Amino acid sequence: MNPLLTPWTGPFGLPPFGAIDDAHFAPAFQAGLSEARANIAAIAENPDAPTFANTIEAMELAEALLDRVSGLFYNLASADSTDAREGLQRDLAPKLSSFASEVTNNAALFARIETLWAARGDLGLNPEQARVLHLYHQMFIRSGAQLIGDAAEQLTAVKSRLAVLGTEFAQNVLAEERSWSMPLTDSAGLPDYLIDAARAAGQAMGADGPVITLNRSLIVPFLEYCPDRTQRKTAFTAWTLRGANGNAHDNRAIAAEMLALRAQRARALGYGSFADYKLAPEMAKTPTRVRDLLMAVWAPAREKALADAAVLEDMLHKDGQTGPLEPWDWRYYSRIRKAHLHDLDEAALKSYFSLDAMLAAQFDCASRLFGLEFAPLDTPLYHPDARAWDVTRGGQHIAVFIGDYFARPSKRSGAWCSALRSQRKLGGDQRPVVINVCNFAKGAPALLSHDDARTLFHEFGHALHQMLSNVTYGFISGTSVARDFVELPSQLYEHWLDVPEVLEKHARHVETGAPMPRDMLDRLLNAGTYDQGFATVEFIASAMVDLAFHQGDAPADPMQMQAQVLDSLGMPRAIVMRHATPHFAHVFTGDGYSSGYYSYMWSEVMDADAFAAFEETGDAFDPATAARLEQFILSAGGSEEADVLYTKFRGKMPGVEALLKGRGLLVA
Repeated sequence: MNPLLTPWTGPFGLPPFGAIDDAHFAPAFQAGLSEARANIAAIAENPDAPTFANTIEAMELAEALLDRVSGLFYNLASADSTDAREGLQRDLAPKLSSFASEVTNNAALFARIETLWAARGDLGLNPEQARVLHLYHQMFIRSGAQLIGDAAEQLTAVKSRLAVLGTEFAQNVLAEERSWSMPLTDSAGLPDYLIDAARAAGQAMGADGPVITLNRSLIVPFLEYCPDRTQRKTAFTAWTLRGANGNAHDNRAIAAEMLALRAQRARALGYGSFADYKLAPEMAKTPTRVRDLLMAVWAPAREKALADAAVLEDMLHKDGQTGPLEPWDWRYYSRIRKAHLHDLDEAALKSYFSLDAMLAAQFDCASRLFGLEFAPLDTPLYHPDARAWDVTRGGQHIAVFIGDYFARPSKRSGAWCSALRSQRKLGGDQRPVVINVCNFAKGAPALLSHDDARTLFHEFGHALHQMLSNVTYGFISGTSVARDFVELPSQLYEHWLDVPEVLEKHARHVETGAPMPRDMLDRLLNAGTYDQGFATVEFIASAMVDLAFHQGDAPADPMQMQAQVLDSLGMPRAIVMRHATPHFAHVFTGDGYSSGYYSYMWSEVMDADAFAAFEETGDAFDPATAARLEQFILSAGGSEEADVLYTKFRGKMPGVEALLKGRGLLVA
């Protein structure tokens, strides 16, 4: 029997990971698609007059098996890839895209939704139901339900091709990261934790000794500490050329084709550009509003970055090096400058940020804010590195939380939150199974940088959005919100990492258990805005390139357009985009962040203002403010427009000033 097709009997309905083989997935997807098609046909062909229950609610449950199998498979494919899983991903991409088009192109089904939409004022719907009907109607129209004949067929073909290309793009980046390493033959100047992490990376790759890989948690500290400029350049070049090496994994042609297809898709739906199409349902609404936000921050960020670059270049020359400051020099000299300005030794600091201590910190904050408790679950998972917790409140099960924190060759880069199962009440109280995946360097014990710890808290903010969701319909559950609103909970949760009482309690020396000395803690917090010119410039450059790609006609040569955008911005020569086009996974592995990379900054405008709501009470854990945060943001999902939800929490929408202040870029 296929364990994917039988009831899952693990704790809280977890999959029987130990019984699942890669060969089980293809037939399970086939069964899921067959069941979903039959259910959709039954809804569309129902002779009874359309009602919210027999149409919208029926659609909510129509793909239950397919959703269950997909939730498991795509989590495994991202976090623990195999050749079989990658092959199945490529096979599934056009099939799942075709099925999605079948649903939205089903004229009888759309007619039922149109009937409900026309009569929406007379249906007696509650606010959540009215919102769900609006979103279904919008989804069908934006998917081309009003197109007929050749136009509908062409749009279906475009979406299918985009799904295939997005899968290829992601797999190419993983292949590039998996194939490159640099033996660490000289460890002079490198801290012990970095050498240990390189040794662990070498073991994972089957190398004879320690290696530097393209994992961010390994290569960034290498660039910060390696005194050998030639080695820094070698590593940095490999890191920034992922997907652009002229080999079988080159993504430049894929990016060009995807941009052309997106423009074609937007035109077919009556939009002037893909950016116009994509931003219409978001908070920003228009490319002009996005550009205005980014440029309001760009000018002070660039000015700060150029001033910092002049200082670092002077350090470079005093170090006996010639020529201008290069991108592979920035982190090395910036780390030295930070140590001088703030008396912070990053290696010593890491001793107070063990992974286990920071997990305890993130759980403690969630307990104090929302009353959640986390008990370890002793159950088999998909990889030995993964671990699970039973999340409860007042003795009631809330969710299962899974954490998978260490880099490995089978895992794509970056950090993310996803769900094996999302919360909903329709059809029974379904509690979520939420996963945080990171790529920290493995060690015994695992030590994090302050930035790593911030990433940990960030992804856990997304997890809270999923775990505390309290809606009836899965369509609006958890993180099913506007893309430029989804980062609010995650970026907001980062603030609690730097609350002094949190650090005093949890930032303890990994060997002695002693708390971080108060003077070190103060220096760490005082350095909070250090190098924000650099960080802001590398982010906005990526966001502006993304926006330019999707406005107007698609570029025949995306790399040429990338260069033109950076030149028009006056990009500092010693800073590069955070994500160059050939490995810009946010934008090209799917449509999620296409024309939407700006959303991190859009959400940051709100997260700075939202944390100020706690600060204004004098208590970072103020119960009343936390209750409002849960009620109007974390539990509400997409039940209302994002600006309505935020205004209910805060009373008004914020301006950009809080963001500039938080990044230390506010000009007096």
